[in-house]
Amino acid sequence: MPEPKTVNGTPQISMEGTSLLYSFEDATAKERHTTQYFEIAGNRAIYHDGWYARTIHRAPWEPKARRALEDNSAWELYDVRSDFSLANNLAAKNPKKLAELQATFLEEASKYHVLPMDDRVFERLDAAAVGRPDLMGGRTSMTLAEGMTGMMEGVFVNVKNRSKTITAEVEVPRGGAHGTILAQGGRFGGWSLYVKDGVPAYDYNFLGLKHTSIVASKSLSPGKATVKFAFAYDGGGPGKGGLGTLYVNGEKVAEGRIENTQPGMFSADETADVGIDLGTPVVEAIGAEAKSRFNGHIPKVAVDVTK
Repeated sequence: MPEPKTVNGTPQISMEGTSLLYSFEDATAKERHTTQYFEIAGNRAIYHDGWYARTIHRAPWEPKARRALEDNSAWELYDVRSDFSLANNLAAKNPKKLAELQATFLEEASKYHVLPMDDRVFERLDAAAVGRPDLMGGRTSMTLAEGMTGMMEGVFVNVKNRSKTITAEVEVPRGGAHGTILAQGGRFGGWSLYVKDGVPAYDYNFLGLKHTSIVASKSLSPGKATVKFAFAYDGGGPGKGGLGTLYVNGEKVAEGRIENTQPGMFSADETADVGIDLGTPVVEAIGAEAKSRFNGHIPKVAVDVTK
C-alpha cells in the first residue's frame, strides 16, 4: 500500500528506512542500509560502513548524566568488521575516523529530527513542562460517559502533579451498585473511583507498592446520584501528596491523605476507562475486565484539573 501524503489535510512526514525487498530477490545482494544513528536521552551512537562510534551519556540506573551533552570527550570507536563484541576501543588510535563518524551522527540527527537533543528523562513525560506538542494542549477538563474506554494517557487530561475533581452522575440499580465508575492505570499504578457492594470509594495505587483508599460509610441509594472526588494537591514539585475528599449528592462522606502520587506516568499500556477497568485492576477487590463492569448506568463523568 502506498503511504499517505496527507491525513485529514495534514501533510505527513515520509516513512524513513531502507526496503528489504532487494534481499528477498537476491540472497547475495550487497547491504544497502550502511548508516544508522541511535539516540535516547543523550546516549548516542552511529554506525557507518563497518565502523561504530558511541558515547554513553547516562546509563539507565544512573541518576545524573556523566557529562554535558556538548562534551565529546568520552566517545568510543570500534571496527565491527573485526571486533563484533566491541572489545577494542580505537578512539585514541584513530581520532580522524572518530571525528568523521561524529560528523556523520550530527548529519543523521539533523536529517531525522533528533536535534536539539534533550537528556531529560522523567521530565519529558510531561509534554507541557518541556514545550512538546500535546494533544490535550492546555485543556483542564474532560466530559466523559459510559462506554468511553481504552483512553491512553496521551488522550486523557493530565491529572498528575495537580489538583483534580471527578464528578460522576450515576444511576444506581434497585439491588445496589457495584463496579468501576472511572479508572486510569492498573495494578502497577493508577487510580479508581468505584463502588464496592453499594459503597462508593476512591483508591490511589502508588506504583503497585501502596494503596490509599478513601471509602464512604454507607451505600448509595437506588436511583440517580452524584459521586464526586476532590483531590487537593500539596504542590511543591512533582510526585507530592494531598488531601482527598469524597462526596455523595454534595455531602462529604469520606476524607483522607494520599501521601505519594506518581509524577510521570501510570503505565505504558494501561488505559482510562468509564464503567469498567480494562487490563489489570487498579483495585484487586473490584477486579478487571468484565468483573469490574459497573452494573448501573453512568450518563456523565467530568474530570477537572487545576495546577
